[in-house]
Amino acid sequence: MIKIGSKTISNNSPVYIIAEVSANHNQDFEIAKEMIKAAKDAGADAVKLQTYTPDTITLKCDNEYFQIKQGTIWDGKTLYELYEEAYTPWEWQPKLKSYADYIGIDLFSSPFDKSAVDFLEKMDVPAYKIASFEITDIPLIEYAASKGKPMIISTGIATLCDIEEAVNACRRVGNEQIILLKCTSAYPAPLEDANLRTIPNLSETFGVIAGFSDHTLGITAPVAAVTLGAKVIEKHFILDKSLGGPDAAFSLDINEFKEMVKAVRDTEKLLGRVDYAMNEKKRKSREFSRSLFVVKDIKKGEILTEKNVRSVRPGFGLHPKYLKDILGKKATVDLKRGTPLKWEHIS
Repeated sequence: MIKIGSKTISNNSPVYIIAEVSANHNQDFEIAKEMIKAAKDAGADAVKLQTYTPDTITLKCDNEYFQIKQGTIWDGKTLYELYEEAYTPWEWQPKLKSYADYIGIDLFSSPFDKSAVDFLEKMDVPAYKIASFEITDIPLIEYAASKGKPMIISTGIATLCDIEEAVNACRRVGNEQIILLKCTSAYPAPLEDANLRTIPNLSETFGVIAGFSDHTLGITAPVAAVTLGAKVIEKHFILDKSLGGPDAAFSLDINEFKEMVKAVRDTEKLLGRVDYAMNEKKRKSREFSRSLFVVKDIKKGEILTEKNVRSVRPGFGLHPKYLKDILGKKATVDLKRGTPLKWEHIS
């Protein structure tokens, strides 16, 4: 069981839904603030920021190593140019955290270096999120985990060994509050690359809570993830796709995010629990099940046969499983057609 803010996350708790702000504020503080309110109204449990500057995440260099050319929506830029456009100004973040606290939604962030962890500690964030591409930065993971707060780790680029090292880094510093998110690091991610069956395997393999950080289009993938046991769903969020920006293409707008939250909550209701109990509704419905009825008038002493007793609806007579037991027996009283057969009618 893991607690973030006022919410408890466990294998028996409601799904914890995170709205990823990322770069969708377009460098406008008021938009960022409005996004937090909109995420709350849409039903998110948390909003997540990213805490880096271009200089803390990469180098200002345009040689071939720093050019983006992998068939992404960001091809043609250098890493520095992308992060210069996408980063969330640090001076905003304490104000956004205060606002989130005020309206009652959790706010935390992905740190990308130790200085970001120190900065976020001063903000007293309730959790840390390690981004997919930072899962190999074991010193960063260990440092963030040492603060004793829940660690949510995306596994988008990770091998099984990478995940094991990241989990061990948390446990080395005594932090067992680990949530692993299945993730496909493609933007947008093709459905066939989601491999959602990995979600329960993550939980079983590492003894942690598992979830899903989604970069596919639409809401089908997160809903399917919930059916496979995902207890955390993270999805990129934007006020309006017409605002544009680096992540707009694979983000959900307000209405889409609301639709996803509703679909997740409906799915939770559908999944329910393992239940064979007989409640009042089931008992009432059983009245429409089959039972043994007299289908032809029977005189006292007459033999019960398949011609005068049958299994029919409704369910007020003997259970149909007793049909063979009562055939050949005699009626103890006169029985009218339409009478539910009881043991006291038989000798």
